[in-house]
Amino acid sequence: MTTARTALILTGGGARAGYQVGVLKAVRELLPEAHRNPFPILCGTSAGALNAASMAVWAEDFSAGVDNLLNVWGNFTVDQVYRADPLSMGISAARWVSTLALGWLTRQSPRSLLDNSPLRQLLSDSLDFSRIGRAIDSGALHSVSITCSGYSTGQGVSFFQGREGIEPWRRSQRVGAPTKIGLDHLMASSAIPFIFPAVRINREWFGDGSMRQVAPVSPAIHLGADKILVVGAGRRIDENTRPRTSIYPSLAQIAGHALSSIFLDSMSVDLERMSRINNTLSLIPEEVRREKGMSLRPIEVLNIAPSQRLDHLAAKHAKALPWPVRTMLRGFGAMNRNGGALTSYLLFEPAYTKALIELGYADTLARREEVCQFLEVS
Repeated sequence: MTTARTALILTGGGARAGYQVGVLKAVRELLPEAHRNPFPILCGTSAGALNAASMAVWAEDFSAGVDNLLNVWGNFTVDQVYRADPLSMGISAARWVSTLALGWLTRQSPRSLLDNSPLRQLLSDSLDFSRIGRAIDSGALHSVSITCSGYSTGQGVSFFQGREGIEPWRRSQRVGAPTKIGLDHLMASSAIPFIFPAVRINREWFGDGSMRQVAPVSPAIHLGADKILVVGAGRRIDENTRPRTSIYPSLAQIAGHALSSIFLDSMSVDLERMSRINNTLSLIPEEVRREKGMSLRPIEVLNIAPSQRLDHLAAKHAKALPWPVRTMLRGFGAMNRNGGALTSYLLFEPAYTKALIELGYADTLARREEVCQFLEVS
């Protein structure tokens, strides 16, 4: 098995990121040495940033890192992520209603629909960020990046921590900035617009890293990866089976569609672009590329994504949400099959997250030969 410059990219999706944990569980099962980290480069965005950072903290023992994620995601409850008690939900609703009705008078607006301070406390208690530096020094980790979106500049900033010699980068609307990864980077990267509050880092307010992320694969390439495993959070709908409906879309369906466009579409486009580049490079002999000074190089990519619709899966478990959250989502039309997309991002409850883990595990083992070939294990 080789671990040289193999990257793992974990995408966004709120509670959907539980699927990634199932994939990692299956990968661990396929490794001949479960403690050895097969992904020296870790890149995370949005909820995927939480998982990527956790695996970076545990990079010196991959198996223990997977166990840690299984324990967290297998026992997740909503109140560990955002305040879901009646008083907090009532205050939040009142603020939004008053803003819509009297915003011209108060000139103040709420920062977010939900208060995710419990998530900050959970991450603070469970992650020792100093271990990232130790893992880099020991060679168990090459680098880790967390991508956030700047509200002032509109740039996607990939904050990264890694070995000496990694150069920062600047491209159109995307920047790579060296730093020590910490709690604020995770909170900013996972701050779903409107739902969770933005976080200030240095001079700018940042939100969910999936917003305006035009090239989700690029941080891994800039960090030196030549093999990339991408774990997605959504299944593309077959365009040849467009359903017929006469019902006007609910607010939840529209919101879920908007969130899916943020979390899913850019990765699909980027993977298609990489496939075209790889096909083109395969037609050019390597010696010609060297002679012409071409900086492009072929990148081997394996993409694992859910085999089932996660919005439909979420709709089956929506009743597990606390009643104040159910009441709010019911008002948006999110407590049915068509509105399940919005619910799928907020359903941090064991019934749903365990189902996601099981699905990720089964989907990965169903592609056992591909995964083993990619990781070069027998």
